[in-house]
Amino acid sequence: MSSLREGGLVTVTEGEGRTLDGIVFQIAGPHKLVVAVPDPARGAVLRTFPDAAVTEREEPRPGDPALERLIRRTPATPRGGRHAGGAGGHGRAGYARGRAHRTTGK
Repeated sequence: MSSLREGGLVTVTEGEGRTLDGIVFQIAGPHKLVVAVPDPARGAVLRTFPDAAVTEREEPRPGDPALERLIRRTPATPRGGRHAGGAGGHGRAGYARGRAHRTTGK
């Protein structure tokens, strides 16, 4: 769904036909979106959904301010994209360089 963008208002359809109103936080891949949605037990949370389960909506809902607060307080990654958690960086901890050249046994 190329028309969806970060910060866009969306409706997410879950497995049993249940729908949630949310806000797109990040486009994680060509077919995956990270969406801020309300969770009755924990408040606003970020969850990943396939793009087929997400449709745009026009009207703001009463729960949108809580979702916007979650998006504002979630840190951005060093690469410029936004996503939840992690301090960023590359690869695994403790491996700052690539592997050394392997000799052929000469």
